[in-house]
Amino acid sequence: MFAPLQPIYPTAGIRAIEALAAVSADPTLMERAGRAAAEEAVRLTTDRSGPVLIVCGPGNNGGDGFVMARRLLQAKRSAVVAYADDPAKLPPDGRIAYDAWLEAGGTINQTLPEPPPEGWSLIVDAIFGIGLQRPVTGRYARWIDTLNALPYPRMAIDLPSGLNADTGEAMGAVFKAAHTLTFIALKPGLLTLEGIDHAGALIVRRIDIEPEHLLAPDGYLVSPALFRTHLKPRPYNSHKGSYGEVGIIGGDTGMAGAALLAARAALKLGAGRIFVGCLDENLPPVDFHQPELMLRQPVDVLQQSSALAIGPGLGSSVSAVDFVKQALETNLPLVLDADALNIVAHNPLLHSRLAQRPGPTVMTPHPAEAARLLASSVAEVQADRVEAACTLAHRHNAHVVLKGCGSIIATPEGRWFINRSGHPGMATAGMGDVLTGLVVSLLAQHWPVPDALIAATHLHGAAADRLAREGVGPVGLTASEVIEASRGVFNGWIVQASQTT
Repeated sequence: MFAPLQPIYPTAGIRAIEALAAVSADPTLMERAGRAAAEEAVRLTTDRSGPVLIVCGPGNNGGDGFVMARRLLQAKRSAVVAYADDPAKLPPDGRIAYDAWLEAGGTINQTLPEPPPEGWSLIVDAIFGIGLQRPVTGRYARWIDTLNALPYPRMAIDLPSGLNADTGEAMGAVFKAAHTLTFIALKPGLLTLEGIDHAGALIVRRIDIEPEHLLAPDGYLVSPALFRTHLKPRPYNSHKGSYGEVGIIGGDTGMAGAALLAARAALKLGAGRIFVGCLDENLPPVDFHQPELMLRQPVDVLQQSSALAIGPGLGSSVSAVDFVKQALETNLPLVLDADALNIVAHNPLLHSRLAQRPGPTVMTPHPAEAARLLASSVAEVQADRVEAACTLAHRHNAHVVLKGCGSIIATPEGRWFINRSGHPGMATAGMGDVLTGLVVSLLAQHWPVPDALIAATHLHGAAADRLAREGVGPVGLTASEVIEASRGVFNGWIVQASQTT
Protein backbone atom coordinates (compact mmCIF):
# COMPACT_ATOMS: atom_id res chain seq x y z
CA MET A 1 0.00 0.00 0.00
CA PHE A 2 2.79 2.41 0.91
CA ALA A 3 5.09 1.45 -1.96
CA PRO A 4 7.58 4.04 -3.22
CA LEU A 5 6.19 6.90 -5.25
CA GLN A 6 6.03 6.35 -8.98
CA PRO A 7 7.02 9.36 -11.11
CA ILE A 8 5.39 10.06 -14.46
CA TYR A 9 7.26 11.66 -17.35
CA PRO A 10 5.95 12.88 -20.71
CA THR A 11 7.85 11.99 -23.87
CA ALA A 12 10.17 15.00 -23.66
CA GLY A 13 11.18 14.04 -20.14
CA ILE A 14 11.83 10.41 -21.07
CA ARG A 15 13.93 11.51 -24.04
CA ALA A 16 15.98 13.81 -21.79
CA ILE A 17 16.55 11.01 -19.29
CA GLU A 18 17.56 8.60 -22.07
CA ALA A 19 20.06 11.10 -23.43
CA LEU A 20 21.62 11.61 -20.00
CA ALA A 21 21.69 7.90 -19.20
CA ALA A 22 23.03 6.85 -22.60
CA VAL A 23 26.31 8.70 -22.03
CA SER A 24 27.58 5.96 -19.74
CA ALA A 25 25.20 3.12 -20.62
CA ASP A 26 26.90 -0.27 -20.82
CA PRO A 27 25.15 -2.29 -22.04
CA THR A 28 23.08 0.05 -24.19
CA LEU A 29 19.60 1.11 -23.16
CA MET A 30 18.19 -0.96 -26.01
CA GLU A 31 19.99 -4.07 -24.76
CA ARG A 32 18.65 -3.45 -21.27
CA ALA A 33 15.10 -2.92 -22.53
CA GLY A 34 15.15 -6.00 -24.73
CA ARG A 35 16.52 -8.12 -21.90
CA ALA A 36 13.79 -6.86 -19.55
CA ALA A 37 11.14 -7.61 -22.17
CA ALA A 38 12.45 -11.14 -22.66
CA GLU A 39 12.41 -11.73 -18.90
CA GLU A 40 8.83 -10.53 -18.68
CA ALA A 41 7.81 -12.73 -21.61
CA VAL A 42 9.32 -15.75 -19.89
CA ARG A 43 7.37 -14.93 -16.76
CA LEU A 44 4.11 -14.56 -18.68
CA THR A 45 4.52 -17.78 -20.67
CA THR A 46 5.65 -20.13 -17.90
CA ASP A 47 2.52 -22.27 -18.22
CA ARG A 48 1.96 -21.84 -21.97
CA SER A 49 3.41 -23.67 -24.94
CA GLY A 50 4.06 -22.25 -28.37
CA PRO A 51 6.47 -19.61 -29.65
CA VAL A 52 6.41 -15.92 -28.84
CA LEU A 53 5.45 -13.72 -31.79
CA ILE A 54 7.28 -10.37 -31.76
CA VAL A 55 6.05 -7.78 -34.25
CA CYS A 56 8.70 -5.10 -34.81
CA GLY A 57 8.43 -1.62 -36.26
CA PRO A 58 10.83 0.78 -37.95
CA GLY A 59 12.22 2.61 -34.89
CA ASN A 60 13.85 1.98 -31.53
CA ASN A 61 10.78 0.11 -30.30
CA GLY A 62 11.42 -2.42 -33.06
CA GLY A 63 15.05 -2.57 -31.94
CA ASP A 64 13.89 -3.50 -28.45
CA GLY A 65 11.89 -6.30 -30.08
CA PHE A 66 14.92 -7.67 -31.95
CA VAL A 67 16.95 -7.74 -28.72
CA MET A 68 14.05 -9.42 -26.95
CA ALA A 69 13.86 -12.12 -29.62
CA ARG A 70 17.60 -12.83 -29.38
CA ARG A 71 17.44 -13.00 -25.61
CA LEU A 72 14.54 -15.46 -25.79
CA LEU A 73 16.50 -17.59 -28.24
CA GLN A 74 19.45 -17.59 -25.85
CA ALA A 75 17.08 -18.71 -23.09
CA LYS A 76 16.01 -21.68 -25.26
CA ARG A 77 12.61 -20.15 -25.96
CA SER A 78 11.09 -20.09 -29.41
CA ALA A 79 10.61 -16.61 -30.89
CA VAL A 80 9.18 -15.58 -34.27
CA VAL A 81 9.80 -12.06 -35.59
CA ALA A 82 7.67 -10.14 -38.09
CA TYR A 83 9.22 -7.05 -39.65
CA ALA A 84 8.39 -5.54 -43.04
CA ASP A 85 10.52 -2.38 -43.33
CA ASP A 86 13.91 -1.72 -44.87
CA PRO A 87 16.55 -2.50 -42.21
CA ALA A 88 18.78 0.20 -43.67
CA LYS A 89 16.31 2.78 -42.33
CA LEU A 90 16.53 1.55 -38.76
CA PRO A 91 18.22 3.88 -36.21
CA PRO A 92 21.83 2.84 -35.45
CA ASP A 93 21.10 0.81 -32.31
CA GLY A 94 18.08 -0.74 -33.99
CA ARG A 95 20.18 -1.89 -36.94
CA ILE A 96 22.74 -3.41 -34.58
CA ALA A 97 19.92 -5.29 -32.83
CA TYR A 98 18.50 -6.44 -36.17
CA ASP A 99 21.85 -7.79 -37.34
CA ALA A 100 22.52 -9.46 -33.99
CA TRP A 101 19.18 -11.27 -34.24
CA LEU A 102 20.10 -12.66 -37.64
CA GLU A 103 23.61 -13.59 -36.51
CA ALA A 104 22.09 -15.53 -33.60
CA GLY A 105 20.20 -17.66 -36.10
CA GLY A 106 16.93 -15.76 -36.13
CA THR A 107 14.83 -15.15 -39.23
CA ILE A 108 12.51 -12.34 -40.35
CA ASN A 109 8.94 -12.73 -41.57
CA GLN A 110 7.93 -9.84 -43.81
CA THR A 111 4.25 -10.61 -43.30
CA LEU A 112 2.33 -11.66 -40.23
CA PRO A 113 2.79 -15.42 -39.97
CA GLU A 114 -0.11 -17.74 -39.34
CA PRO A 115 -0.32 -19.08 -35.79
CA PRO A 116 1.28 -22.49 -35.27
CA PRO A 117 -0.95 -25.45 -34.35
CA GLU A 118 -0.35 -24.87 -30.64
CA GLY A 119 -0.95 -21.11 -31.01
CA TRP A 120 1.24 -18.22 -29.90
CA SER A 121 2.18 -18.31 -26.24
CA LEU A 122 2.41 -14.50 -26.37
CA ILE A 123 2.04 -11.75 -28.97
CA VAL A 124 4.43 -8.85 -28.43
CA ASP A 125 3.87 -5.39 -29.87
CA ALA A 126 7.20 -3.71 -30.64
CA ILE A 127 5.94 -1.60 -33.53
CA PHE A 128 5.80 1.99 -32.31
CA GLY A 129 6.99 3.44 -29.02
CA ILE A 130 6.58 6.81 -27.34
CA GLY A 131 7.60 8.91 -30.33
CA LEU A 132 4.53 8.31 -32.49
CA GLN A 133 3.36 11.63 -33.95
CA ARG A 134 0.69 10.66 -36.49
CA PRO A 135 -2.19 8.18 -36.73
CA VAL A 136 -1.36 4.58 -37.54
CA THR A 137 -2.63 3.69 -40.99
CA GLY A 138 -1.86 1.28 -43.82
CA ARG A 139 0.00 -1.96 -43.22
CA TYR A 140 0.64 -1.39 -39.53
CA ALA A 141 -3.00 -0.57 -38.89
CA ARG A 142 -3.98 -3.83 -40.58
CA TRP A 143 -1.39 -5.73 -38.57
CA ILE A 144 -2.64 -4.23 -35.29
CA ASP A 145 -6.25 -5.05 -36.12
CA THR A 146 -5.28 -8.62 -36.97
CA LEU A 147 -3.25 -9.05 -33.79
CA ASN A 148 -6.05 -7.66 -31.64
CA ALA A 149 -8.43 -10.25 -33.07
CA LEU A 150 -6.23 -13.23 -32.20
CA PRO A 151 -7.15 -15.25 -29.08
CA TYR A 152 -3.72 -15.14 -27.45
CA PRO A 153 -2.17 -13.10 -24.63
CA ARG A 154 -0.77 -9.77 -25.79
CA MET A 155 2.03 -7.64 -24.38
CA ALA A 156 3.16 -4.17 -25.48
CA ILE A 157 6.74 -3.00 -25.14
CA ASP A 158 6.90 0.47 -23.54
CA LEU A 159 3.54 1.63 -24.96
CA PRO A 160 0.73 0.05 -26.99
CA SER A 161 1.33 1.05 -30.60
CA GLY A 162 -1.08 3.74 -31.75
CA LEU A 163 -1.44 5.32 -28.30
CA ASN A 164 -0.22 8.85 -27.67
CA ALA A 165 2.29 8.60 -24.82
CA ASP A 166 1.52 12.08 -23.49
CA THR A 167 -2.27 12.21 -23.74
CA GLY A 168 -3.66 8.68 -23.99
CA GLU A 169 -5.31 9.59 -27.30
CA ALA A 170 -5.93 6.75 -29.75
CA MET A 171 -4.06 7.60 -32.95
CA GLY A 172 -5.72 5.39 -35.52
CA ALA A 173 -5.44 1.67 -34.85
CA VAL A 174 -4.25 0.88 -31.30
CA PHE A 175 -2.80 -2.37 -30.02
CA LYS A 176 -4.87 -3.73 -27.14
CA ALA A 177 -2.51 -5.24 -24.60
CA ALA A 178 -3.19 -7.42 -21.60
CA HIS A 179 0.18 -6.32 -20.23
CA THR A 180 2.39 -3.33 -20.97
CA LEU A 181 6.04 -3.39 -19.97
CA THR A 182 7.13 0.24 -19.87
CA PHE A 183 10.70 1.42 -19.37
CA ILE A 184 12.29 3.95 -17.01
CA ALA A 185 9.00 5.40 -15.71
CA LEU A 186 5.28 5.69 -16.31
CA LYS A 187 3.99 7.88 -19.14
CA PRO A 188 0.78 9.96 -18.87
CA GLY A 189 -0.86 8.25 -21.83
CA LEU A 190 -0.79 4.89 -20.07
CA LEU A 191 -2.90 6.23 -17.21
CA THR A 192 -5.66 8.34 -18.71
CA LEU A 193 -8.20 8.53 -21.55
CA GLU A 194 -7.76 5.52 -23.90
CA GLY A 195 -4.59 4.36 -22.19
CA ILE A 196 -6.22 2.40 -19.40
CA ASP A 197 -8.35 0.37 -21.84
CA HIS A 198 -5.39 -0.45 -24.09
CA ALA A 199 -2.43 -0.88 -21.74
CA GLY A 200 -3.79 -3.59 -19.45
CA ALA A 201 -1.63 -4.42 -16.43
CA LEU A 202 1.35 -2.09 -16.15
CA ILE A 203 4.85 -3.25 -15.31
CA VAL A 204 7.61 -0.62 -14.92
CA ARG A 205 11.24 -1.67 -15.43
CA ARG A 206 13.73 1.11 -14.77
CA ILE A 207 16.50 -0.75 -16.68
CA ASP A 208 19.13 0.37 -14.17
CA ILE A 209 18.16 4.03 -14.37
CA GLU A 210 17.01 6.20 -11.47
CA PRO A 211 15.03 8.81 -13.42
CA GLU A 212 14.47 11.19 -10.49
CA HIS A 213 18.25 11.53 -10.12
CA LEU A 214 18.51 12.74 -13.70
CA LEU A 215 15.38 14.85 -14.07
CA ALA A 216 12.89 16.00 -11.43
CA PRO A 217 9.39 14.85 -12.36
CA ASP A 218 6.39 17.17 -12.54
CA GLY A 219 3.92 14.32 -12.16
CA TYR A 220 3.30 11.30 -9.94
CA LEU A 221 0.91 8.39 -9.83
CA VAL A 222 -1.50 8.88 -6.93
CA SER A 223 -1.07 6.43 -4.07
CA PRO A 224 -1.55 6.56 -0.29
CA ALA A 225 2.18 7.14 0.05
CA LEU A 226 1.54 10.73 -1.03
CA PHE A 227 -0.61 11.46 2.04
CA ARG A 228 0.56 8.82 4.47
CA THR A 229 1.74 11.35 7.06
CA HIS A 230 -1.87 12.50 7.60
CA LEU A 231 -3.20 9.00 8.24
CA LYS A 232 -3.10 9.02 12.03
CA PRO A 233 -5.35 7.56 14.73
CA ARG A 234 -7.37 10.19 16.53
CA PRO A 235 -6.30 11.18 20.02
CA TYR A 236 -8.68 10.12 22.76
CA ASN A 237 -8.73 13.69 24.06
CA SER A 238 -10.77 15.17 21.20
CA HIS A 239 -14.32 16.28 20.47
CA LYS A 240 -16.43 17.13 17.45
CA GLY A 241 -15.04 20.64 17.37
CA SER A 242 -11.60 19.15 16.75
CA TYR A 243 -12.68 17.96 13.31
CA GLY A 244 -14.19 21.04 11.77
CA GLU A 245 -17.51 22.28 10.47
CA VAL A 246 -18.39 21.46 6.88
CA GLY A 247 -20.80 23.65 4.97
CA ILE A 248 -22.59 22.41 1.84
CA ILE A 249 -24.63 24.83 -0.28
CA GLY A 250 -26.74 23.54 -3.18
CA GLY A 251 -29.88 21.50 -3.56
CA ASP A 252 -32.32 23.67 -5.50
CA THR A 253 -35.78 22.32 -6.30
CA GLY A 254 -35.61 18.72 -7.46
CA MET A 255 -31.87 18.49 -6.81
CA ALA A 256 -31.61 18.26 -3.02
CA GLY A 257 -30.20 14.76 -3.30
CA ALA A 258 -26.93 16.11 -4.68
CA ALA A 259 -26.30 18.31 -1.65
CA LEU A 260 -27.34 15.57 0.75
CA LEU A 261 -25.01 13.04 -0.88
CA ALA A 262 -22.10 15.44 -0.47
CA ALA A 263 -23.06 16.09 3.13
CA ARG A 264 -23.41 12.39 3.97
CA ALA A 265 -20.00 11.70 2.44
CA ALA A 266 -18.46 14.49 4.52
CA LEU A 267 -20.06 13.09 7.66
CA LYS A 268 -18.92 9.50 7.06
CA LEU A 269 -15.34 10.69 6.48
CA GLY A 270 -15.23 12.19 9.94
CA ALA A 271 -15.97 15.91 9.88
CA GLY A 272 -17.24 17.12 13.25
CA ARG A 273 -20.43 18.86 12.15
CA ILE A 274 -22.16 19.17 8.78
CA PHE A 275 -24.33 22.14 7.86
CA VAL A 276 -26.43 21.83 4.71
CA GLY A 277 -27.99 24.86 3.07
CA CYS A 278 -30.45 23.86 0.35
CA LEU A 279 -32.06 26.43 -1.93
CA ASP A 280 -35.24 24.34 -2.09
CA GLU A 281 -37.35 25.94 0.65
CA ASN A 282 -39.90 23.12 0.67
CA LEU A 283 -37.57 20.49 2.09
CA PRO A 284 -38.31 18.97 5.50
CA PRO A 285 -36.15 20.41 8.30
CA VAL A 286 -34.29 17.11 8.78
CA ASP A 287 -32.62 14.49 6.62
CA PHE A 288 -34.51 11.41 7.84
CA HIS A 289 -31.88 9.10 6.30
CA GLN A 290 -29.06 10.93 8.06
CA PRO A 291 -30.48 12.97 10.94
CA GLU A 292 -26.99 13.92 12.12
CA LEU A 293 -26.88 16.50 9.35
CA MET A 294 -27.96 20.01 10.30
CA LEU A 295 -30.15 21.68 7.70
CA ARG A 296 -29.83 25.46 7.69
CA GLN A 297 -30.49 28.47 5.52
CA PRO A 298 -27.67 28.87 2.98
CA VAL A 299 -26.72 32.28 4.40
CA ASP A 300 -26.25 30.71 7.83
CA VAL A 301 -24.08 27.96 6.38
CA LEU A 302 -21.69 30.58 5.05
CA GLN A 303 -21.22 31.91 8.56
CA GLN A 304 -20.98 28.62 10.46
CA SER A 305 -18.48 26.63 8.40
CA SER A 306 -14.75 26.13 8.63
CA ALA A 307 -14.65 24.59 5.14
CA LEU A 308 -17.24 25.12 2.43
CA ALA A 309 -18.46 23.31 -0.68
CA ILE A 310 -20.89 24.88 -3.11
CA GLY A 311 -22.42 23.55 -6.27
CA PRO A 312 -24.08 20.12 -5.87
CA GLY A 313 -27.62 20.60 -7.20
CA LEU A 314 -27.22 24.39 -6.91
CA GLY A 315 -28.94 25.32 -10.15
CA SER A 316 -28.45 28.62 -11.94
CA SER A 317 -30.99 30.93 -10.31
CA VAL A 318 -30.26 34.49 -9.23
CA SER A 319 -29.91 33.22 -5.67
CA ALA A 320 -27.46 30.55 -6.79
CA VAL A 321 -25.27 33.13 -8.51
CA ASP A 322 -25.37 35.35 -5.44
CA PHE A 323 -24.28 32.52 -3.14
CA VAL A 324 -21.37 31.68 -5.42
CA LYS A 325 -20.27 35.31 -5.24
CA GLN A 326 -20.51 35.26 -1.45
CA ALA A 327 -18.59 31.99 -1.24
CA LEU A 328 -15.77 33.42 -3.35
CA GLU A 329 -15.46 36.36 -0.98
CA THR A 330 -14.86 34.18 2.08
CA ASN A 331 -11.40 33.14 3.18
CA LEU A 332 -12.57 29.59 3.90
CA PRO A 333 -11.17 26.54 2.12
CA LEU A 334 -13.67 26.28 -0.71
CA VAL A 335 -14.71 23.45 -3.02
CA LEU A 336 -16.42 24.51 -6.25
CA ASP A 337 -18.35 21.76 -8.01
CA ALA A 338 -21.07 21.23 -10.60
CA ASP A 339 -23.37 24.24 -11.01
CA ALA A 340 -20.98 26.53 -9.13
CA LEU A 341 -18.37 25.84 -11.83
CA ASN A 342 -20.88 26.59 -14.56
CA ILE A 343 -21.84 29.86 -12.88
CA VAL A 344 -18.19 30.89 -12.75
CA ALA A 345 -17.70 29.82 -16.37
CA HIS A 346 -20.55 32.04 -17.57
CA ASN A 347 -19.55 35.11 -15.52
CA PRO A 348 -16.17 36.65 -16.49
CA LEU A 349 -16.12 38.80 -13.35
CA LEU A 350 -16.14 35.68 -11.19
CA HIS A 351 -13.05 34.33 -12.96
CA SER A 352 -10.97 37.17 -11.57
CA ARG A 353 -12.63 36.94 -8.15
CA LEU A 354 -11.80 33.26 -8.05
CA ALA A 355 -8.15 33.77 -8.99
CA GLN A 356 -7.76 36.51 -6.35
CA ARG A 357 -9.77 35.04 -3.48
CA PRO A 358 -8.03 35.05 -0.08
CA GLY A 359 -8.73 31.41 0.81
CA PRO A 360 -7.61 28.18 -0.88
CA THR A 361 -9.82 26.79 -3.64
CA VAL A 362 -10.52 23.34 -5.02
CA MET A 363 -12.31 22.82 -8.34
CA THR A 364 -13.74 19.44 -9.37
CA PRO A 365 -14.84 19.71 -13.03
CA HIS A 366 -15.73 16.92 -15.40
CA PRO A 367 -14.58 17.48 -19.01
CA ALA A 368 -17.66 19.46 -20.07
CA GLU A 369 -17.37 21.82 -17.10
CA ALA A 370 -13.65 22.19 -17.74
CA ALA A 371 -14.38 23.08 -21.36
CA ARG A 372 -16.79 25.83 -20.26
CA LEU A 373 -14.24 27.25 -17.84
CA LEU A 374 -11.54 27.25 -20.53
CA ALA A 375 -13.88 28.52 -23.29
CA SER A 376 -12.91 25.48 -25.35
CA SER A 377 -14.54 22.18 -26.29
CA VAL A 378 -14.75 18.82 -24.59
CA ALA A 379 -12.69 17.35 -27.43
CA GLU A 380 -9.92 19.89 -26.81
CA VAL A 381 -9.93 19.17 -23.07
CA GLN A 382 -9.79 15.42 -23.62
CA ALA A 383 -7.07 15.75 -26.26
CA ASP A 384 -4.61 16.73 -23.49
CA ARG A 385 -6.10 16.21 -20.07
CA VAL A 386 -2.91 17.00 -18.16
CA GLU A 387 -2.49 20.30 -19.98
CA ALA A 388 -6.16 21.22 -19.47
CA ALA A 389 -6.01 20.54 -15.73
CA CYS A 390 -2.77 22.47 -15.33
CA THR A 391 -4.17 25.43 -17.27
CA LEU A 392 -7.28 25.51 -15.09
CA ALA A 393 -5.19 25.37 -11.92
CA HIS A 394 -2.83 28.13 -13.01
CA ARG A 395 -5.50 30.40 -14.45
CA HIS A 396 -7.79 30.21 -11.41
CA ASN A 397 -5.14 29.86 -8.69
CA ALA A 398 -6.87 26.66 -7.60
CA HIS A 399 -6.22 23.00 -7.00
CA VAL A 400 -8.08 21.08 -9.69
CA VAL A 401 -9.21 17.54 -10.27
CA LEU A 402 -10.25 16.96 -13.86
CA LYS A 403 -12.51 13.95 -13.41
CA GLY A 404 -12.71 11.08 -15.85
CA CYS A 405 -10.78 8.00 -16.89
CA GLY A 406 -7.52 8.63 -15.08
CA SER A 407 -8.46 11.76 -13.13
CA ILE A 408 -5.84 14.50 -13.32
CA ILE A 409 -5.04 16.52 -10.19
CA ALA A 410 -3.15 19.78 -10.77
CA THR A 411 -1.80 22.48 -8.45
CA PRO A 412 -1.40 26.20 -9.17
CA GLU A 413 2.37 25.71 -9.09
CA GLY A 414 2.33 23.28 -12.01
CA ARG A 415 2.60 19.94 -10.19
CA TRP A 416 0.25 17.23 -11.38
CA PHE A 417 -0.86 13.72 -10.42
CA ILE A 418 -2.84 10.99 -12.13
CA ASN A 419 -5.24 8.81 -10.16
CA ARG A 420 -5.84 5.27 -11.35
CA SER A 421 -8.27 3.99 -8.72
CA GLY A 422 -11.91 3.46 -9.66
CA HIS A 423 -13.78 1.75 -12.48
CA PRO A 424 -16.54 2.37 -15.07
CA GLY A 425 -19.28 1.55 -12.58
CA MET A 426 -18.69 5.02 -11.14
CA ALA A 427 -20.20 6.58 -14.25
CA THR A 428 -23.50 7.18 -12.54
CA ALA A 429 -25.45 10.00 -10.91
CA GLY A 430 -24.21 11.42 -7.64
CA MET A 431 -20.61 10.19 -7.77
CA GLY A 432 -19.23 13.70 -8.21
CA ASP A 433 -21.26 14.92 -5.25
CA VAL A 434 -19.71 12.22 -3.08
CA LEU A 435 -16.22 13.28 -4.14
CA THR A 436 -17.03 16.87 -3.21
CA GLY A 437 -18.13 15.75 0.25
CA LEU A 438 -14.97 13.72 0.77
CA VAL A 439 -12.73 16.64 -0.22
CA VAL A 440 -14.45 19.24 1.94
CA SER A 441 -14.51 16.86 4.91
CA LEU A 442 -10.72 16.52 4.85
CA LEU A 443 -10.33 20.26 4.42
CA ALA A 444 -12.47 20.84 7.49
CA GLN A 445 -10.21 18.43 9.36
CA HIS A 446 -7.26 20.70 8.57
CA TRP A 447 -5.64 18.63 5.85
CA PRO A 448 -3.46 20.70 3.49
CA VAL A 449 -5.36 21.42 0.28
CA PRO A 450 -3.34 19.33 -2.18
CA ASP A 451 -3.22 16.36 0.17
CA ALA A 452 -6.96 16.56 0.84
CA LEU A 453 -7.76 16.56 -2.87
CA ILE A 454 -5.30 13.77 -3.69
CA ALA A 455 -6.50 11.58 -0.82
CA ALA A 456 -10.21 12.14 -1.48
CA THR A 457 -9.85 11.41 -5.18
CA HIS A 458 -7.93 8.20 -4.55
CA LEU A 459 -10.29 7.15 -1.74
CA HIS A 460 -13.31 7.72 -3.97
CA GLY A 461 -12.03 5.24 -6.54
CA ALA A 462 -10.55 2.82 -4.01
CA ALA A 463 -13.92 2.50 -2.28
CA ALA A 464 -15.58 1.64 -5.58
CA ASP A 465 -12.82 -0.87 -6.30
CA ARG A 466 -13.39 -2.56 -2.94
CA LEU A 467 -17.11 -2.82 -3.60
CA ALA A 468 -16.47 -4.40 -7.02
CA ARG A 469 -14.17 -6.97 -5.44
CA GLU A 470 -16.95 -7.78 -2.98
CA GLY A 471 -19.48 -8.24 -5.78
CA VAL A 472 -21.19 -4.84 -5.48
CA GLY A 473 -21.03 -3.54 -9.03
CA PRO A 474 -19.43 -2.44 -11.15
CA VAL A 475 -22.75 -2.29 -13.02
CA GLY A 476 -25.45 -0.83 -10.82
CA LEU A 477 -23.10 0.69 -8.26
CA THR A 478 -24.62 3.72 -6.50
CA ALA A 479 -23.04 6.82 -5.03
CA SER A 480 -24.55 6.06 -1.62
CA GLU A 481 -22.79 2.70 -1.54
CA VAL A 482 -19.47 4.39 -2.24
CA ILE A 483 -19.99 6.65 0.79
CA GLU A 484 -20.23 3.66 3.10
CA ALA A 485 -17.24 1.93 1.52
CA SER A 486 -15.13 5.09 1.70
CA ARG A 487 -15.38 5.10 5.48
CA GLY A 488 -14.12 1.53 5.67
CA VAL A 489 -11.24 2.04 3.25
CA PHE A 490 -10.13 5.23 4.98
CA ASN A 491 -10.09 3.64 8.42
CA GLY A 492 -8.20 0.70 6.97
CA TRP A 493 -5.55 3.06 5.66
CA ILE A 494 -5.15 4.60 9.11
CA VAL A 495 -4.68 1.17 10.68
CA GLN A 496 -2.11 0.15 8.08
CA ALA A 497 -0.22 3.44 8.42
CA SER A 498 -0.05 3.13 12.21
CA GLN A 499 1.19 -0.47 11.95
CA THR A 500 4.02 0.41 9.56
CA THR A 501 5.23 3.59 11.27
